[in-house]
Amino acid sequence: MAQFIGIGIGAGLVSALLFGVLLKATALAILLYLLAPLPILIVGLGWSHRAALVAAFTGALALSLIVQPFLGLGFLAYLALPAWWLAYLALLGRPGADGTMEWYPTGRLLAWTAGTAGIAFVAIAVIAAPNYETFQSQLRGMTRTIVRIQADRAAGAPVPKPVTPDAGVEAPVEPAPETPAEATRTEVANALAAIAPGLATQGLTVLLTFYLWAAARIVRISGRLPRPWPDLAATVMPRRVLAVLAGSIVLALVPGYPGVLGVALAGALSAAFAMQGLAAFHDRSRGRPGRLALLFGLYVVLFLTQGVALVALTLFGIADTALDRRRPQGSAGRP
Repeated sequence: MAQFIGIGIGAGLVSALLFGVLLKATALAILLYLLAPLPILIVGLGWSHRAALVAAFTGALALSLIVQPFLGLGFLAYLALPAWWLAYLALLGRPGADGTMEWYPTGRLLAWTAGTAGIAFVAIAVIAAPNYETFQSQLRGMTRTIVRIQADRAAGAPVPKPVTPDAGVEAPVEPAPETPAEATRTEVANALAAIAPGLATQGLTVLLTFYLWAAARIVRISGRLPRPWPDLAATVMPRRVLAVLAGSIVLALVPGYPGVLGVALAGALSAAFAMQGLAAFHDRSRGRPGRLALLFGLYVVLFLTQGVALVALTLFGIADTALDRRRPQGSAGRP
């Protein structure tokens, strides 16, 4: 017991240090910040989920006492507890009828990764702005700034200088009428603000999946990974995840933070289905002639088309779950 507590405390302090350097706002600080969940996942997979839980609360306490309570709470909700939870799920197992260990399926683990990302985003949003109107105001202000900067860069127009009135003449203070271009920018910014939670959780889902994979590889190299390495290409999420996706889309229509949760879950699940689509392509291309060329072509298309290819992969992943054609069938094995 003392061993996992000591290891957990050490990992939590390292994770808190990596998270705290973000305040320096440099490129290196951002890179180190992105590595913050790894120590928690490593001790969770290599020792126990209890060590990961100790690490999560140790890091949060250190940030709260040394920096500020808000930063510690944000670290706990957004990165530390999600890392502990995923490590806990990854090591779940039960003995089968033949005495072998049946480990938690990678498809369910991928679905929980998406769900964890959606919940973590809403948690940090509520912590940062308990009032929903404040959250919306901040989000729209951020998206308007992004849209304005992008529009100015595309146009290449300099920022107009304010006109100084003649001395002794009072200039009337009147709000400038919004031009059609500015009205369009406002509409685009508002639309972007509406889907921003989904875009954020798409990235967080991919990051959490990568963190879990990287931590498992590190622990496996050290020889401490309890479960055998799974067949990642065979990952298939359960069909009930489709119902969760449909429910999240309906929930997105609800006002307030419940609607934000719906958008966040929809975005996170779309990323999960895109990764499943990628896994399905790897799985279905096994044993086919020219497999390496097919995979190389797929990644080139992904790099060049980006958004379009991701939508196609997401639809492929959804169809893969809905049709359920890659499940093992009794003793016959994979179809």
